[in-house]
Amino acid sequence: MKAKGLFAPLGLLSIFLLATGGITYAITGEMSNLPLALIWIGLLLLLLFFYIYFPEIREFITKRSTKYAFNTAIMSMVFLVIIGLVAAMSVKYKVRVDLTRDSRYTLSDHTVKILKSLKEDVEAVAFYRGDQRTRQAMSDLLSEYSYHSPKFSFRFVDPDRDPLETAKYEVTSYRTTLLKHGDKKEIVEGTESENKLTNSLLKLISKDVKVFYFVSGHGEKRIDSKEENGYSYVKDAIERENHQVRDLLLVNAEKVPDDAAVLVVSGPETDYLQVELDKITAFVKKGGRVVFMIDPSGGLPKLTSYLSGFGFELTNDLIFDKTSQASGGNIAIPFVVQYDKNHPVTREFEQFTYFPFARSVHIKEEPTKGSFDIAKTSDKSWTVTSDLKKLTREDEEFNADKHKRGPISVVAVTAVEVNLGGNKDSKAGEGQESMKTWGKVLVTGDSDFASNKFMKGGNKDFLLNMLNWLAEEHILISVRKKEPGLTPLMLTAVQGKIVFWLSVVIVPSLLLVTGLGVTARRRRGA
Repeated sequence: MKAKGLFAPLGLLSIFLLATGGITYAITGEMSNLPLALIWIGLLLLLLFFYIYFPEIREFITKRSTKYAFNTAIMSMVFLVIIGLVAAMSVKYKVRVDLTRDSRYTLSDHTVKILKSLKEDVEAVAFYRGDQRTRQAMSDLLSEYSYHSPKFSFRFVDPDRDPLETAKYEVTSYRTTLLKHGDKKEIVEGTESENKLTNSLLKLISKDVKVFYFVSGHGEKRIDSKEENGYSYVKDAIERENHQVRDLLLVNAEKVPDDAAVLVVSGPETDYLQVELDKITAFVKKGGRVVFMIDPSGGLPKLTSYLSGFGFELTNDLIFDKTSQASGGNIAIPFVVQYDKNHPVTREFEQFTYFPFARSVHIKEEPTKGSFDIAKTSDKSWTVTSDLKKLTREDEEFNADKHKRGPISVVAVTAVEVNLGGNKDSKAGEGQESMKTWGKVLVTGDSDFASNKFMKGGNKDFLLNMLNWLAEEHILISVRKKEPGLTPLMLTAVQGKIVFWLSVVIVPSLLLVTGLGVTARRRRGA
């Protein structure tokens, strides 16, 4: 028995040798002779230990306490395996709830649509130091991108540790993200913004650039003006989606340029000449797309008559809306809250928009002909005469005898069927089958909704969706990411008074009276 006891340290020695061999392999990264010899000797000693002490091991295993311990160990292992599987599944199939008001930790529908449309691989290479504070923010953002598309992958490069890789891509600064798609590259520098990353991705994958022409010469909104009523924000927003914006003096042009994807008429103050209208007609009849933004005015008879030829009814009126007044706005800035769910522009659009000093625009709805009223004000709105000089205080309250009750349509659209390639071969006696396409005309009863002052929130998305639909960029019809910023709390007059009385009068006075009462009671008891 004593001789048998001399072999007791074999178990500890075998475990020590196995651990030493494993650690040596982990450090060197190679299964050389040394770790291989240590592991082999350890296994031999462990086998010898089991052989010598087999009766004792068998007796130990058959004990009731050992069985309980073994069962407990098995259950613990099963539990750990389940936890591991849940953790692994949570990485691949994750569900998060973003409770921030502007959803700053969730990708926008705009980005998700673009990612899901990827047909070829796109790789992002982010050049960040390992200890850089903003690295995690970019990692989280790129992880969301790759989650929504298997075609999108990313990796990080530390410029300090891998200068050769950094020099290969000619990167000279930290916080630089390079997007690669085939032979094309786009660089995003100094930011972890989803908007900028998505815009760069869009430029990378776009095969052609659409051109948007804004007509000038009749007092239209200027695309280079940064004033409140200017359109510089519109120009910037369009260009960020990889389009081009150009000014067009239509009266001097021979025709609407052939590369025009969309022609925009934005709030003219004087009427158009017939020759200009003829050029627009020729453009539409070739399958062109036009947006008319017509403000309330009685001074554009030719233009309104021209649009009536397409079926549009532009009444000489002005829309008032109690909804906007209840939200702290102007009664003459109606809110649009109803959208046609059968039209691509507004099918998934849920944001409210506002049209300052707008007129009604209506068309007889015929879905087969592409004619829709796609945006309407609330049922608390009404129309009055658009002659501001004739407005009275009575017009600020709805009168069924004088006013028309909402909802009021402020945006309408129609399609014009165009036949192309209809040449006839007289010798063969057969006509070549015509290629059918459609010109599109969209009319809004206001141009200020897209001005610099109001070009934000729902207005921005709504305008870009209209333009992208006309330009047949359907993938861009979505809600874009809102940049993080202040989220002010807007209170009505009644709510403001409630807050004032509660915080300034009622609560302080109750505390004062309670304090005086406690003090008086203590002095009286003393």
